[in-house]
Amino acid sequence: MDLEGFIASPVSPALAARRERLARALGPRPALLAAGVSRPRNYAGNAFAFRAVSHFLYFFGLPLPGAYALWDGGQTRQPGRSQAAGSGTGQAKAHDGWTLFLPPPEPDGALWHGPEPTPAEIGEALGVRVRSTDELAAALPPGTATVPAPDLETNRELGTLLGRQVAYGVFAGVDEPLADAIIALRLAHDDAAQAELRLAADATAEAHAAGMRATRPGLRESAVRAAMEAALIARGMTVAYGSIVTVHGEVLHSHVHHHVLGPRDLLLADVGAETAGGWAGDVTRTWPVTGTYSPTQRDLYDVVLAAQTRTIEAVRPGVRYRDLHLLAAKTLAEGLVALGILRGDPAELVADGVAYLLFPHGIGHLLGLDVHDMEDLGDRAGYASDRKRGADFGIRYLRLDRDLIPGMAVTIEPGLYIVPGILADPVLAAKAGDRLDRRRLAQFDDVRGIRIEDDVLVTAAGHDVLTKAIPKTRAAVETAMRS
Repeated sequence: MDLEGFIASPVSPALAARRERLARALGPRPALLAAGVSRPRNYAGNAFAFRAVSHFLYFFGLPLPGAYALWDGGQTRQPGRSQAAGSGTGQAKAHDGWTLFLPPPEPDGALWHGPEPTPAEIGEALGVRVRSTDELAAALPPGTATVPAPDLETNRELGTLLGRQVAYGVFAGVDEPLADAIIALRLAHDDAAQAELRLAADATAEAHAAGMRATRPGLRESAVRAAMEAALIARGMTVAYGSIVTVHGEVLHSHVHHHVLGPRDLLLADVGAETAGGWAGDVTRTWPVTGTYSPTQRDLYDVVLAAQTRTIEAVRPGVRYRDLHLLAAKTLAEGLVALGILRGDPAELVADGVAYLLFPHGIGHLLGLDVHDMEDLGDRAGYASDRKRGADFGIRYLRLDRDLIPGMAVTIEPGLYIVPGILADPVLAAKAGDRLDRRRLAQFDDVRGIRIEDDVLVTAAGHDVLTKAIPKTRAAVETAMRS
């Protein structure tokens, strides 16, 4: 762990302010945040790379396996002594009322991992008291709240510590104020978070440029994926999610990469960087394997691009995100009517769900420390308290229904997909009736799926497309592929 680099990072000075804001929101209510545990791939010594739970990372910024952070309701919020875990000694300093509990250092850790910062050094860097996890159970006040983690083992440990069941996606009454306070903080990104999102966007742009340059007929999808991820690794970053690099763009979350790129194929690449601090980029581009869009690919690509461009132009504070989704769907429907693929009034085609046969997902999602930010908190985070997820096909996959506020980061990612399973579904087909011209659609047989996605920051004046450097128009994409 590079503690010196962490102290110098733009995120570090913001951590205390985030903890202060959370403490003010919680008041006397105690709360416990878990960093999570390292998970083995197949045996204990062969572990996946550790990635701290995002809620812990947001307030403490360091990947500390097995760590816990306790807000005790302000009972210790005064100048005190910073106690090193297991050391028995401390250094007098002011702290912000939080206590970080760290596992005792491994006796042979230096052999396998090299020199690592001591608990006292970590406490000094963060400005918090530090104690051993051996002392945590006795230090927990009654009624301590928590946020369930995404993994079973961490929740089991939380349940043992708190004396109650802790399960992913389930909030006890005492947990709800903590969840709501975290949501309120993380919805609007501070300056440090925005700087991290820009780093992720810059790296993501480099990855997409590498992918466009690497693409040619006869390669496997895996070769393009390798070129894209190599650009991230060279920056000391990783991927924010499993890369989607596929000629089968109709499979929304395809994670296989063995197909050979054919001369009639479009390649859909949904690849985003994760910074060393854990912040995500998330971008999709769709480009022709040959470097030139065919006439049919061109027509459908322009429909999707028009929907994305028009939707991004509408992003500003106060706009309801659901309305952006409906705007994108209506713009897609207008383009498909113009091409003769759909028939009827575009607004009615959206309202009746016909447009969703070719655009079956939501327009996007929150973006931050999680690529789908705070999705572990479910619709509590994604939906305003007076709004509910729709039940109808298409609209029920909308991940976000809040009014936009300055500092919020979202993705805008309309798409068009020719999915045999959807088009063959008798219930959905009956809804479309003769408003979907299947014969006309079949003429676009060199298109399986097209998605165009950017990361957009809501600003006081409107918006800033963080990923605008990535080629997007057909001419720009074709030029980038030749460079």
